[in-house]
Amino acid sequence: MFGMSHESFLLLDAVVTVIGLIVLITKFKFHPFIALIIAAAFLGLTSGMPIGTIIKAFQDGFGGVLGFVGIILALGTMLGKMMAESGGADQIAQTLIRAFGKDKVQWAMMFAAFLVGIPLFFEIGFVLLIPLVFIVARRTGVSIIKIGIPLLAGLSAVHGLVPPHPGPLLAIGVFGADIGKTILYGLIVALPTAIIAGPIFGTFIAKHIPGHPNQELVDQLVRDEDAGDLPSFGITLVTVLSPVFLMLLKTFADVALPDGNFFRTFMDLIGHPISALLLALLLSLYTFGYKQGIGSQQMLKWLDSSLAPTAAIILIIGAGGGFKQMLVTSGVGDVIGHMAVAAQISPILLAWLVAAVIRIATGSATVATITGAGIVVPVVGMIPGVNRELLVLATGAGSLILSHVNDAGFWLVKQYFNMTVAETFKTWTAMETILSVVGLGFILLLSLFV
Repeated sequence: MFGMSHESFLLLDAVVTVIGLIVLITKFKFHPFIALIIAAAFLGLTSGMPIGTIIKAFQDGFGGVLGFVGIILALGTMLGKMMAESGGADQIAQTLIRAFGKDKVQWAMMFAAFLVGIPLFFEIGFVLLIPLVFIVARRTGVSIIKIGIPLLAGLSAVHGLVPPHPGPLLAIGVFGADIGKTILYGLIVALPTAIIAGPIFGTFIAKHIPGHPNQELVDQLVRDEDAGDLPSFGITLVTVLSPVFLMLLKTFADVALPDGNFFRTFMDLIGHPISALLLALLLSLYTFGYKQGIGSQQMLKWLDSSLAPTAAIILIIGAGGGFKQMLVTSGVGDVIGHMAVAAQISPILLAWLVAAVIRIATGSATVATITGAGIVVPVVGMIPGVNRELLVLATGAGSLILSHVNDAGFWLVKQYFNMTVAETFKTWTAMETILSVVGLGFILLLSLFV
């Protein structure tokens, strides 16, 4: 068509479609759910797919993603809500702050966010922990930026790199990666990355931008909690980390034990992400609920209210799965895969680059992860020995880069930390970019050993 080969036309078609998707979201302010459906339909029609195939491909992609990620999302959100409302997150943060002391309080905030952030969305974790930043800043006299940047780094690192967050889980499904290995590698990469982007960078940038908290927000959010009313640190830690432990145990059983072994079969059941999160949620009903004297009716209200904010995220993820399937079914993915093979681009670097470009353009880490994974997945079958788990991490790292004015998180941080736009660029945007680039460096380093 137009004097081009079929492969060249498909590639041009994909570029036009992705640009159109970005324009719809950024210029015309279309909701990402609607924009992804339009982009998928456009790609299907212009690539010459039959109408029936277009609809079926989108439905298969939509349902295939939500059949797994939708359940994970709901269970993880409920677990996070139980932890938040019971005070378990406060207990983790306060315990670490006492352990580290005033001089190293920024390290305590990073580790608290890293632990608390495992079952929580970034936005929920942020709103949950921001009062602690204000409390600690007021009690210790330490700069709010020096305390806050490590907290943001801890939350962002697990959000982009560590399952059961929906981004990494979605990429795991697309690439066919092993969830246990991804968790293990993700923790190995995320912790040192968060340390560099958090306490180390935060201490440096606070010398130039100390920050001044909004007094109205301080008066509204700061509450002096009675530690005696909170779940114990040990119980909270066991509850929050139990799904991660079960999924890791499943991976170790799969490696160490033969097929048909009873314990391996049992671990395959309870170590599956859905089973692991369900068991953790049931445990939380006791540890964060009944043990704290909270009645069934109150817990039911918490769980009901936790699901409403996730509706838009679930729809975006589903539509992204449909768009990803359209890339695969139309043959665009194969063309990109062949190009990557011919150009001898590292698949890990390719995954990071694609996700980074889409993140910068759309401001959405979710859209970047979904679209990036869909574009890169054909490379997996073309290059022998590609580590699928590291591809998941590379996509997640790329989706964190350069948060700016088209990202809701940018404005959330700006308002709570009472900064100008320029100051937000120098702190939050720089921190996110450090996370992405340093994360890529650790992923490439890890690729030499696994």
